[in-house]
Amino acid sequence: MRKYWYRRILIMITTFTVAISSGYYMNEYQQNKLQQEVNAETASGNMVIPGGMPIGIYLETEGVMVLGTEPITGEDGMEYESGAHLVKAGDYIVALDDQEIRDKEELQEAVKHLDKKETILKVRRDDEYIDIKLKPVSCGQEGYKLGIWVKDNAQGLGTITFLNADSRFGALGHGIHDVDTNTLLEIDNGTVYETSIKDIKKGENGTPGGMEGIIVYNNYNVLGTITENTDCGIFGTIDRIDSLFTDLKPMETASKEEIEVGPAVIRCAVEGEVKDYEIRITKIDKGTQEINKGIVIEVTDEKLLEITGGIVQGMSGSPIIQNGKLVGAVTHVFVQDATKGYGVFIENMLKNVK
Repeated sequence: MRKYWYRRILIMITTFTVAISSGYYMNEYQQNKLQQEVNAETASGNMVIPGGMPIGIYLETEGVMVLGTEPITGEDGMEYESGAHLVKAGDYIVALDDQEIRDKEELQEAVKHLDKKETILKVRRDDEYIDIKLKPVSCGQEGYKLGIWVKDNAQGLGTITFLNADSRFGALGHGIHDVDTNTLLEIDNGTVYETSIKDIKKGENGTPGGMEGIIVYNNYNVLGTITENTDCGIFGTIDRIDSLFTDLKPMETASKEEIEVGPAVIRCAVEGEVKDYEIRITKIDKGTQEINKGIVIEVTDEKLLEITGGIVQGMSGSPIIQNGKLVGAVTHVFVQDATKGYGVFIENMLKNVK
């Protein structure tokens, strides 16, 4: 089956705290080569192209997320907290009266035009939509206020883990959470952008380091779209494959039963190009309660230790390779020991692209 890879985009970004318009067609030779290699080497669908490249990430939520409420001083000098016990942290405001709310600016604008003593907020709580009746606080010349803290979109830097034959990718190895509520962000859509590493802050014990990247917000640097944000990572489709992957050679993936305590490598681009760095898998927890912490690793590569001090923010998603197979992805660093961290089993990530 012949596949076409298309679309493009772009943004500017910093690091996560752990942080389309033009058509584009991939060269047919590269498309056919990828499909032929995958079809020839496997019949079980467990072949993917490993990543290791940094990507810029921009996520959009449905509506705006509620962080909390606060008292508002009304024009009568009294304090009111109209949203208390009605809206909850983690709710998503999707409408005010009959007006759809897609971001903070739309909510602020809608509140500016309130002219009545009662309003209806439509919120999404888990999978349920709820109408909440609120009394906005009149603040005289400042108009009405709701006394609700909200946020909408998120952006950051991470590492792509793999691409499959259907142009579906996995990255990060862990979900993107709101830093205030620690809630997994429920996204409406998202975008993947080209980025390059500008600087690396070396990790030290007690202080995780980080990678910083620059992305320009325009249509030229868009690589693809994000459709899912899960505890095992972010997932979506890469359209401009040849702009991200310089090596299209597929690699077999391993089940958790195949992983061994012992030498392995992680693949990342901390020196400006994708390279393999030596690590050691020190523990395999097949029954872990935290789905993205099944593998414990220790960085042993002297060059990587010199550059980063071990694992730093932005390396999340770096492929873990052992015995020629993709076994997992880096997810977390040990705060008190930057040379050590966790990884997710690759089989857990693959469930999100089938």
